[in-house]
Amino acid sequence: MTIGPLMIDLAGTEISPQERAWLEHSAVGGVILFTRNYTDKSQFKDLIAEIHAIKAPRLLVAIDQEGGRVQRLREGFTAFPPLRNLGHAFDQDAATAVHLSHLFAQQLACELREIGIDLSFAPVVDIDYGLSAVIGDRAFHSDIDALSRLAISFQSGLREGGMESVAKHFPGHGGVQADTHTEVSIDTRLEAEIWNADIVPFQRLIANELAGVMSSHVIYQAVDSKPASLSPIWLKKILRQQLSFQGVIFSDDLSMQGALAQGSIEFRLEQALEAGSDMLLICNRPQDVPAALDYLNDYNMPASQLRLARYHGRTAKPLTVEARLILDTWIDDLGKNESLSLNLEP
Repeated sequence: MTIGPLMIDLAGTEISPQERAWLEHSAVGGVILFTRNYTDKSQFKDLIAEIHAIKAPRLLVAIDQEGGRVQRLREGFTAFPPLRNLGHAFDQDAATAVHLSHLFAQQLACELREIGIDLSFAPVVDIDYGLSAVIGDRAFHSDIDALSRLAISFQSGLREGGMESVAKHFPGHGGVQADTHTEVSIDTRLEAEIWNADIVPFQRLIANELAGVMSSHVIYQAVDSKPASLSPIWLKKILRQQLSFQGVIFSDDLSMQGALAQGSIEFRLEQALEAGSDMLLICNRPQDVPAALDYLNDYNMPASQLRLARYHGRTAKPLTVEARLILDTWIDDLGKNESLSLNLEP
């Protein structure tokens, strides 16, 4: 059996008989979990182990654990601040902030690997232009160099913690005001503007062996009339060919309005696959799953399966006592609204 191209969600804290049948289908290669699936750490760890035991190769288990307002797991986990706080730290002391970004990501990954999660959809590498409320403080910074340095360090921290990163939302969601969860979003900028700014952090992460990218549902009208997630121009021509990206392309949730407005679930899946996606997400619309499974019943893409295999979680390297103290002190200081003042000497 191979890793299928579809990632779906679960309704509650247990796997229903219908959901188990879906997860056993060859088209399903992963599960994305949410806060609603969590009661306590023991229950969640058992749920993940049950998901992993369904078939071989085991299903990938993913979550959105960025920190700040997008942190699905809170009770029993570090209360990570938004990535923006790393940007604020960068403005005070760049070297300290870059180190903190690594520790932040390493601890985040270690906590997820402890309970069996394979990957978090992080980090956000969108540039904050002050336009997008849905991105907002999820973005590291408005400066390309600061953002890139923090993101590369975050990427290395996740690796130390036993998982690969997923940079999102390609080619950049920060230049639009509309939220693709609820609206069709159109970026009216020239292609050169996007290349000279938004794409730069992705380029630098790719040069650092980035394993995965999540595509945006924004329509960049100077390049294509389709959302980037459904666009062969963005994913095959630009991301694969021009940027030489060899990793996994995850679609953002195809149930979001930015994609939903394009047509039926079969059409969205067809367009995403033709665009070059390796794994397709469907969340919070269980009514779409049966049709998706039927459509993908005979789908087979060996190259995607090889790329996806890289996302099975690995053994985590825990932070040293000293490193954990540095991270905890910074987080505590943020809570007290204190300025950053840490000794990073080994």
